[in-house]
Amino acid sequence: MRMSHRLVGAVCAALVIVGAAAWLSSPVARAGSDDISGTIRSAAGPEAGVWVIAETNDLETKFAKIVVTDNAGKFLIPDLPAASYQVWVRGYGLADSDKKRARPGDTVSFTARAAASPQAAAQIYPSNYWYSLLQIPEAHEFPGTGQGGNGIAPGMLTQAHWIDRLKDGCELCHQLGNKATREMPMLDATKFESTEAAWAHRIAASNSGPLMQNTLGRLGSKRALAMYADWSDQVKGGQVPLPPPRPQGKERNVVLTMWSWGSARTVVHDEVATDKRNPNLYANGPIYGLGGSAFVLLDPKTHRTRMVDMVTRVPMKFQGDEYRTANANVPSLYWGNDPNPGTPASGHNPMMDDKGRVWLTQVIRPGTDNPDWCKSGSDHPSAKYFPIAQNNIRRQLSYYDSKSGKFVLIDTCYGTHHLQFGNDDTLWLSGDTNVIGWLNTKKFDQGGDERASQGWCPTVLDTNGDGKITRPWNEPGAPVDPAKDTRITSFNYGIISNPKDGSVWAGKPGPMPGSLIRMELGTNL
Repeated sequence: MRMSHRLVGAVCAALVIVGAAAWLSSPVARAGSDDISGTIRSAAGPEAGVWVIAETNDLETKFAKIVVTDNAGKFLIPDLPAASYQVWVRGYGLADSDKKRARPGDTVSFTARAAASPQAAAQIYPSNYWYSLLQIPEAHEFPGTGQGGNGIAPGMLTQAHWIDRLKDGCELCHQLGNKATREMPMLDATKFESTEAAWAHRIAASNSGPLMQNTLGRLGSKRALAMYADWSDQVKGGQVPLPPPRPQGKERNVVLTMWSWGSARTVVHDEVATDKRNPNLYANGPIYGLGGSAFVLLDPKTHRTRMVDMVTRVPMKFQGDEYRTANANVPSLYWGNDPNPGTPASGHNPMMDDKGRVWLTQVIRPGTDNPDWCKSGSDHPSAKYFPIAQNNIRRQLSYYDSKSGKFVLIDTCYGTHHLQFGNDDTLWLSGDTNVIGWLNTKKFDQGGDERASQGWCPTVLDTNGDGKITRPWNEPGAPVDPAKDTRITSFNYGIISNPKDGSVWAGKPGPMPGSLIRMELGTNL
């Protein structure tokens, strides 16, 4: 077993897509019987690079297609299912058009109007444009001097540390810059003595409140609240960001198809439709989405969607997770204290294999205490090398068999978060703070032995440079002996296997600036 390590700037992005697919098409092709076409003009002439949206509720679930106009202002919305559509136009610098009723085969045209003001035009700008108005502390204000000083936490050593915490702490979950975050329309501003007080209330709301308050505390609550309040006050005062460019070139060939799925309170964290090692599999097949206790399926051919109840090994009481809002100290600003029914499965990330199975990271059992075979004294090879008494992440593993419609649950000693397949069908899993885990799916398929099919490796760096990992090593937080290797901890977030050499790479978002780990397995695990 050999590991190498290097530090890189941490870049973390999260994207939630609700049933979206895109492909290339010619917007000026001849319209067919299942297309809607037309032209967009204004007083200035043809309107190029604006979006034309066709949406309907006539199908099994809400459905929409979006295209972009060409240089002549022409558009074609292709391959529409038979239904009655509301068609309308949106573009930078324009007011949203009125909606016109149309069916496939129809031609509709619009006369666009300029937005009434820069503020009105900016309402449809992307969230990150609005977020660019945020004024972060100047570089000379770091390191922070605490709540009694400049309000910046002492742990914020540089401006880069502050930006990293904004990205990894706030932007990780929230679309900062959208109307809800920049204007807080869900709050009655007259009930607060200041915008800072309104922000403090908003941050404390729902059962995610303590987590958000902790994140602001790491920045320095005093300065962070002042920063966000200033941002909201700028927007309230009429400040707008620079206008973004309209779609250009090949961007105008994109056709976006969207379906609604789940419920009003479903947060689909990730979705998958194929085996990423062979994306030709399952063309036009179901799309699977996962987030919290929601496992959602969409059939893009029939436009039908349904939610599948996730299962656990023993009955477990639902206690909520990071996507739920119930019984908070400060009620949810949207749902109050209304309980949100769900399961305790806390699913996070799906991945498909070449057998039509959807593998999921989820909770399958209560508590953090691991089975005895994970602990010291076990004869399991990985436990003999590095025993794991507790799974503090609480998630384990499962798969959904698309043919039988049933779940298979797999206990793991290590915590799980994200997962990726290697070319040899080994499933690699991130999420644990001490180890990188894996499941040999071929071995599991032979007999269903979850114990014999899994393994894990502690994250130990070859810091003495002898080309191997040996005990005793430097433990985290202990004085470093340069003659020894060094074990490191922190949350392993992303993970992937290199198909060329079989090495496994994991990304750690912190401590800033984050790091990448490259792992090569030896023969002792």
